[in-house]
Amino acid sequence: MATPSRRFLILGLDGGTFDLLDPLMAAGELPFLQSMVSRGVRAPLTSVYPAKTIPAWYSFATGRDPGELGIYGFTEPTAEPGRSKLVATFRPTEAMWDRLSRQGRKVGVVNFPLLAGYPLHGFVVPGMFSQRSVTYPRELSAEIEGTLGAPYPPELPTYRESERAEWLGEAREYIVRRGRTAASLARRYAPDFLFTLFRETDRVEHQFWPELNRPVAEIPEDLRQFWRTVDAACREVDSAFRASGGPAVTLVVSDHGHGAIQSDFLTNRWLENEGYLVFRGDADFSGRNLLARMILWSQRLGLGRLLAKPVANVLRGGRAESISHLLSGAASFEEVAERIDWKRTVAYSYPVPEGIYLNLRNPELSGERREAVVAEIRRRLEAYPEAHIEVLEPRSIYHGRVLGRAPELLIRVDEMRTEPRMDFGYPDPLIRERPEFFYGCGTHRMDGILIGAGDGVAPASGGEPLSLLDIAPTVLEGMGVPAPPGLAGRSFGRRLGLAA
Repeated sequence: MATPSRRFLILGLDGGTFDLLDPLMAAGELPFLQSMVSRGVRAPLTSVYPAKTIPAWYSFATGRDPGELGIYGFTEPTAEPGRSKLVATFRPTEAMWDRLSRQGRKVGVVNFPLLAGYPLHGFVVPGMFSQRSVTYPRELSAEIEGTLGAPYPPELPTYRESERAEWLGEAREYIVRRGRTAASLARRYAPDFLFTLFRETDRVEHQFWPELNRPVAEIPEDLRQFWRTVDAACREVDSAFRASGGPAVTLVVSDHGHGAIQSDFLTNRWLENEGYLVFRGDADFSGRNLLARMILWSQRLGLGRLLAKPVANVLRGGRAESISHLLSGAASFEEVAERIDWKRTVAYSYPVPEGIYLNLRNPELSGERREAVVAEIRRRLEAYPEAHIEVLEPRSIYHGRVLGRAPELLIRVDEMRTEPRMDFGYPDPLIRERPEFFYGCGTHRMDGILIGAGDGVAPASGGEPLSLLDIAPTVLEGMGVPAPPGLAGRSFGRRLGLAA
């Protein structure tokens, strides 16, 4: 067994983007991250597509793209139309820490999106999918609560405008607790490899992007304070990890970037308008369409805009959502699926919003007919006059061929400034005047971040973008463990100065 030449810490900033971090670093708001840039390597990190949390972080962990993992979103289709289930985790495909563990390296994983921890040489604190983490080892939960004096934090709740101060305060507290958890575990267990994910960064960007996208001096203090908290937590984990001794490298990475969202594209509404998705005769959207037009109309009026956010707060979830449905009818794909004529429908978008699926229940959709339909849908989307729509075929963009649950086509609209949606909330496919007070104002971009610094890392600036898929083989090479054959990613150890 090869002796590891160095240890690796990876700090994940979900949705991290240099568009935001560069100005904050230049203004002195993020001293730790700025120190890493000044003594190490900085590069854009291209995500996989769809650039979503689950396929992106799982591709990062394994060095395998969605086409190899069979993971394209948070959920995947079931045999029943309009129903989906949570995706399986990357296992039994091994993550980089699984391979390191099998080679005798002690590893730690904090807040990676998993249903539960599992046995390895080290510890796992899962995140995202469970309100109360089932750690490995199981007794770790009690240890963490003892260290924090509070439970390990779950996902942030749904944002409500009237609770801004409380919500951002909670986001900061969650960052502090996650950082304290990872630092405590690093000191106690001295892992050779440690991954820690801060998910709150993405949630804050989704909700407050226009405020974050201002000159730094104009960014509200509560948001600057949030990012200072992130920077301090990263420093705390880094210091604790390095205290165990031995050469160490720290990588700060994100699963995707972030930017402004300008519009929504309702793919199923477009498919309906083009005749590919067909409802039964009793389907009636008149109430929903009337409410949607009133919402869009209200945005053009000063008083309407003032009232919109309080109304959005009322309509978000719970009993008020039931009232909304009673007044205007259902809008989500799951809710209206039973009203779709599945024998006549040719194509639909569900459960991956960027995806278009063929309806295999249609008896007339033979093999030859399927190819013609796919080509026809592609041509019509690419010719859509009101938006720039790229149409991608999974077989052309993925290294792997585990495509049984993949969409037939994937779309990317206006270079991701327009977000695909699956619902029927509005009567027209394209919503240019987007009611951002309902849906947030930031969305994902392809370019995330890589910042690398530490023992043996040579300071460097510029260079070509790297791929999220490159992280796993780079870490494995840097720790003296051969990468498995056939990975889509490639090591950039030479660029870090870590490889001969």
